[in-house]
Amino acid sequence: MGGPRGAGWVAAGLLLGAGACYCIYRLTRGRRRGDRELGIRSSKSAGGTAGFPAEDLTDGSYDDVLNAEQLQKLLYLLESAEDPVIIERVLITLGNNAAFSVNQAIIRELGGIPIVANKINHSNQSIKEKALNALNNLSVNVENQIKIKIYISQVCEDVFSGPLNSAVQLAGLRLLTNMTVTNDHQHMLHSYITDLFQVLLTGNGNTKVQVLKLLLNLSENPAMTEGLLRAQVDSSFLSLYDSHVAKEILLRVLTLFQNIKNCLKIEGHLAAQPTFTEGSLFFLLHGEECAQKIRALVDHHDAEVKEKVVTVIPKI
Repeated sequence: MGGPRGAGWVAAGLLLGAGACYCIYRLTRGRRRGDRELGIRSSKSAGGTAGFPAEDLTDGSYDDVLNAEQLQKLLYLLESAEDPVIIERVLITLGNNAAFSVNQAIIRELGGIPIVANKINHSNQSIKEKALNALNNLSVNVENQIKIKIYISQVCEDVFSGPLNSAVQLAGLRLLTNMTVTNDHQHMLHSYITDLFQVLLTGNGNTKVQVLKLLLNLSENPAMTEGLLRAQVDSSFLSLYDSHVAKEILLRVLTLFQNIKNCLKIEGHLAAQPTFTEGSLFFLLHGEECAQKIRALVDHHDAEVKEKVVTVIPKI
């Protein structure tokens, strides 16, 4: 470990102690051998604070859980390090530790959330991604969300202005999905709904699924229904209801339709029928073409899709 980078590891060792520094160094060396990056456990019932579902990012490549003192030193290293490799590995270590609910609280109490969030401004795209992944794990904790919410607008700007289908875009979408599991912060996405549909229509399969997860969170909240229906959406959106569309996408767009229709009926919501402009989602979902496409799915080859269609047809 000679040279400037080796010197960085020596400084890190003096600060963190042999155990914590070795964990990070092992991860860095592992990267050269093709180690695994952070994985995704994308079940809303997975991990986190009791009673609060979310999408955890966890991975089995890092087994050592740091204690509060080590986490504090790690956060200091994250603030002071300049070597991109060290910064990235520290973020991965913090992100993996933040998969445990006790560490989610400790990192918050140590003032770690703004330290991690500061790295979403980094010019290195891999560092931005790892910072978003770490925030995603931290966002499983409801109290952490109160501190993370101030970064929602910035995350949205990065998601919608950055490269389509990029790792940063997907990491940002995952964080926004976690932040909208409850209704508390959904209103902060009001001005980005049309952008979400644009990414939905232009992104690849993975991006489409992630955007739909986020839209489904919003669609369950009656307070977001009018904003969703007002969104200007290209007519190609209706092609997502074609029978050849991947099941994981098709089931979600059917559920989106179902959720919005359900919200329209809750306590007379939107009973006054506000004016929706042509080209809005309202016109697409209430048009005859949408109705025909959904009815045609009753003969779909997949039993789960057919079952979903049966529950949706009465709402057409």
